[in-house]
Amino acid sequence: MRLQNKKVIALVENDFEDLELWYPILRLQEEGAQVDLIGKEANKTYIGKYGVPAESAYAFTDIRADDYDAILVPGGWAPDKLRRYPEVIEFIRSMDEAKKPIGQICHAGWVLISANILQGKKVTSTPGIKDDMTNAGATWSDEAVVVDGHIISSRRPPDLPPYMKAFADKLASE
Repeated sequence: MRLQNKKVIALVENDFEDLELWYPILRLQEEGAQVDLIGKEANKTYIGKYGVPAESAYAFTDIRADDYDAILVPGGWAPDKLRRYPEVIEFIRSMDEAKKPIGQICHAGWVLISANILQGKKVTSTPGIKDDMTNAGATWSDEAVVVDGHIISSRRPPDLPPYMKAFADKLASE
């Protein structure tokens, strides 16, 4: 199991894109990673866009980014809420400064925009936020997955297999 001993933060908030939260978690767990679901409150059930629940293990204030090897930001409408929490912005900036893998899919790019880490980066996202990404200084590309250093980005649920392969490969190489 190549990701054994790796710890990953999976951010959660209501209205997450169900597949974009659960597929990455399960995929990383299959390879031995510990994936902790982190939300504003610990032990709270958050509900996805299609009704799938996800219970947080910890609150944002319970953890330190330094204790983790990577972070995942799901899509859906959750990113618009997640980017309003100072702790989330600090997690993203801390991971960026340490060059640890940051995974973002679909609308998750909003969180990276708010963390102000996209200047000069090549990324993808849902085409719906292409202008937001480019206005933040990124070069946007319409590809299933884009890897620019430690930032791994993807467009939407059909792109989950190549996205998670790229993310797991990056995490394994760290």
